[in-house]
Amino acid sequence: MSVLKIKDPESCKYDLISLGEIMLRLDPGHTRVRTARRFDVWEGGGEYNVARGLRRCFGLRTGIITAFADNEIGRLLEDFILQGGVDVSLINWIPYDGIGNTVRNGLNFTERGFGVRGALGVSDRGSTAASQIKPGDFDWEDIFKNQGVRWFHTGGIFAALSESTAETVKTAVKAARKYGTIVSYDLNYRPSLWKSIGGKKKAQEVNREIAKYVDVMIGNEEDFTACLGFEVEGLDDNISSIDVEKFKAMIGAVVAEYPDLRVIATTLRTVSSATVNDWGAVCWGAGRFFEANHHPQLEVFDRVGGGDSFASGLIYGLLTTGDPAKAVNYGAAHGALAMTTPGDTSMATMSEVEKLMGGGGARVVR
Repeated sequence: MSVLKIKDPESCKYDLISLGEIMLRLDPGHTRVRTARRFDVWEGGGEYNVARGLRRCFGLRTGIITAFADNEIGRLLEDFILQGGVDVSLINWIPYDGIGNTVRNGLNFTERGFGVRGALGVSDRGSTAASQIKPGDFDWEDIFKNQGVRWFHTGGIFAALSESTAETVKTAVKAARKYGTIVSYDLNYRPSLWKSIGGKKKAQEVNREIAKYVDVMIGNEEDFTACLGFEVEGLDDNISSIDVEKFKAMIGAVVAEYPDLRVIATTLRTVSSATVNDWGAVCWGAGRFFEANHHPQLEVFDRVGGGDSFASGLIYGLLTTGDPAKAVNYGAAHGALAMTTPGDTSMATMSEVEKLMGGGGARVVR
């Protein structure tokens, strides 16, 4: 029996819609941003990456709610989204002023890290179209009542962009809940986004209100502490490892405060170096904890987006099986595979995910 009551696919246009900002990622490859002479270009965004993974790897019908400045960069981003198969009909196009004083599209310079040098992201996202989204910019009644959405996903990155995006998330999750759409939320705490608008205090004010309307909560140990105010006793300040039992105790406190939560999931990562991580995940649902198959000494090519791919695998498992034990393994396997390729978004296939879930190795496939 499923831990969630999910709408039938026949009654909905979308299996999932995500709400969030999408930026153009500029990747210097094996060198560094500060010394680069050329960049590979990708699209990426915490909430969008989930929708794309569910479309490209798992074959579900997904869409994105966002906004772009209507210029060549915006149209390049649209082209990436179309290549990923995600529906673009809910994108708002904002007239461009020719300079970027009033509206622009976000850029994210991201280097992968290697060995003792961690990955580094430098975003350039002030005055972006997505950061100016307001609750009234979209017809939520039409989206959730008339078009129909089985699952709605958003997160703390988008909520942190501005006062208006935080209010937009609150409006959207309430509308989704009203029409029986499952709501998932990735806390995804980013100190750089919150520090100019009130830091952890503001993050907790916003996220604790949103959490009241969430069915599936995703986040690591730092996220639950910074965004919701729950402490893990003995947590390593460097977030390099976590005592799973202490983390489970914290989840018990989260559930006690937010009884409408049906599933809570987190990745478990021990960082030996930027390129070697122990990788796993744990999920709470139906009053029990389920731990994914562990992937020790995972060799990481590009860790950015690994958590988003975990989220999309988890959501796929919940949508199709309703079983948190299977779902957390879909998530852990998909996240692991996503970190073996460049860019924010998954390049994995369903067969690769299920092979890894079943214990398959890395021998050559011919």
